[in-house]
Amino acid sequence: MKSLVLAEKPSVAREIARVLGCNQSHKSYIEGNQYIVTWALGHLIELKMPEHYDKKFQNWNLEDLPIIPEHMGTKVMKQTSHQFKAIENLAKRKDVKDCIIATDAGREGELVARWILEKIKWNKPLKRLWISSHTDRSIKEGFQKLRPGKEFEALYQSAVCRAEADWLIGLNVTRALTTKYQDPLSAGRVQTPSLSLILEREKAIQSFVPKEYWTIDAQIGPLKTSWEQNGEKRIFSSDVAQKITEKVKGQKGTVQAIQRKEKSEQQPLPYDLTELQRNASNRFGFSAKKTLSVLQKLYEQHKLVTYPRTDSRYLTKDMEATMLDRLHGLASSYRDEVKPLIANKGKVLAKRVFNNEKVTDHHAIIPTEERSHLSDLESDERKLYDMIVKRFLALFHKPYRYEGIKAVIEVADETFTVNETVVVDPGFKKVTGKEAEPAAQSLANLSKGQSLSVQNVAVESKLTEPPNRYSEADVLTQMEKYGLGTPATRAEIIERLIQTEVVERKNGRFYTTAKGKQLIEIVNDELKSPELTAKWEKELEQISRGKSDPKVFREKIRKQTKELISEIKKSNQKYRAHNLTGSKCPECGSFLKERNTKEGKILVCSSLECKYRKRKDPKLSNRRCPTCHKKMEMHEGKAGLYFQCRTCNKVEKAEGKKKAVNKREERKLVQKYSQKDDFGTSLGDLLKAALEDKE
Repeated sequence: MKSLVLAEKPSVAREIARVLGCNQSHKSYIEGNQYIVTWALGHLIELKMPEHYDKKFQNWNLEDLPIIPEHMGTKVMKQTSHQFKAIENLAKRKDVKDCIIATDAGREGELVARWILEKIKWNKPLKRLWISSHTDRSIKEGFQKLRPGKEFEALYQSAVCRAEADWLIGLNVTRALTTKYQDPLSAGRVQTPSLSLILEREKAIQSFVPKEYWTIDAQIGPLKTSWEQNGEKRIFSSDVAQKITEKVKGQKGTVQAIQRKEKSEQQPLPYDLTELQRNASNRFGFSAKKTLSVLQKLYEQHKLVTYPRTDSRYLTKDMEATMLDRLHGLASSYRDEVKPLIANKGKVLAKRVFNNEKVTDHHAIIPTEERSHLSDLESDERKLYDMIVKRFLALFHKPYRYEGIKAVIEVADETFTVNETVVVDPGFKKVTGKEAEPAAQSLANLSKGQSLSVQNVAVESKLTEPPNRYSEADVLTQMEKYGLGTPATRAEIIERLIQTEVVERKNGRFYTTAKGKQLIEIVNDELKSPELTAKWEKELEQISRGKSDPKVFREKIRKQTKELISEIKKSNQKYRAHNLTGSKCPECGSFLKERNTKEGKILVCSSLECKYRKRKDPKLSNRRCPTCHKKMEMHEGKAGLYFQCRTCNKVEKAEGKKKAVNKREERKLVQKYSQKDDFGTSLGDLLKAALEDKE
């Protein structure tokens, strides 16, 4: 008898199959003596859409809302139905005794597997592989410690509740707003409060009124000092600033105090996903989506890091025994940094990192014991891996210790100060690359009561500045603060806001669009509130721990949906599409709207029933202008397709460019002609053969 192992992706399934000794490869599974390893392709099952309950819902009508099915059903996704049928057939085999869920160890991974098993009416024993890395060692140990499927029933119920809540709230509110205001308007329980947070910052910037202030700097003896009073260095009166400046010019100053205070900075904890996304955004300008994508490759393909979609920055106590193995895995790529740590037997000095109570489903992101080869990594992968490794190595070093020195100098009853930092022990900053510069120690020989001459005084006028628009890192911080989404979904939510044209990303900052501003005005107040969504997320977390009833949550969401749709129907708010043009649709006479896409501007009909769309700007081709080397536009004329440069008007016929052979065509040519004795095997030879055949 054999066990059916269900992985989430083919790549992961292949690794598991290899470790388990399965070597009989088939189209949709890999088989061995004890195991049959198959895979999903992400989600194979999804919630039914409204039209699957009643065909009338194919058309969006406000009077049909809210759509609240008594029981929410699921259906097989058409595009991946072949893989579902393959799993279904494997499950029916008489030699299959049980199923081992090996999808991602998290809420969404549980949903992927359970929906499949529920659809095929699985009734045999169920086990769960719960691992945080895909190294051979981790997979082997995981299969030796399989857990009963029943342990994860609450996690599955939490996942179902989340999916149904997003469907009920998101679908109904989106349909209601879109049909009432006749413009595609997307809203949801997470994306709407996220938009609201970005808009609140925009309002703060727009309402900001700059205020002038002055600062005074003085060269007193060898010291560059600043005027200060009760910790404030700004003076909000020009007259006062000028009086102080005149008062201290050419005077003598006396050192009133030299304050010394030794301070320390604890080793930073390893990364969770949100913290890593935040730092990667600040350091490299990575979007949250890009960070997650690169991290997923480090986890699945290279097996160099542990499970990425985690919200914990701590490790479990039993992991202390694995630290030395992880250091050995880093030895070839980080030899100088790791060698002394191995000599110290991998002793972790930041003991607070081992805390079982602060680890839920997964521990922090750290390197695996897999031997790393930086040359195998792409540039972005190396950047991210380096961040994770150095944050991990910081745990093996002492805290950063430094001495803060502050000199207080009195000049004509006015106070001037100068600060200096002296590094006592660089500690973990030797590894993280953030070690403080060696201090000039200009205060080292200073003594209390010492007299110094004021050599120069400068007053500078400045303006208070408005807060910055949110960066990707800032948005992630706000989402984490209010509990909006999960580490696994935040990147997707941010991208959704951009796709629906309610925010724009410019130079790494988020700007609300005219559409976004109007949407927040007309959407339900309750949906704007981060507190409400955070409350829902906490309830979902409680359900996943078996401490809250999923039925109660479902009833709350249904009630909430009815109230939200009722509010929208009764609302007297006005909305005007921000991108309406003066041109009319040639098919139905409605006004056209202008939309920006990746391929340029397009014109679409404002009527939701009409499907008219037309490209406004000519499509850019990959052909380069021979004069200025910029991309040329594609045009259709009487003589057919031609290319024209927007900059220098250079025109070329389409026939003048040879048709490129794509990879698929290249493989077909190789298969067809490489067996012939009278031709070579180069692509040129094969193309020649193909042309001769046509002749």
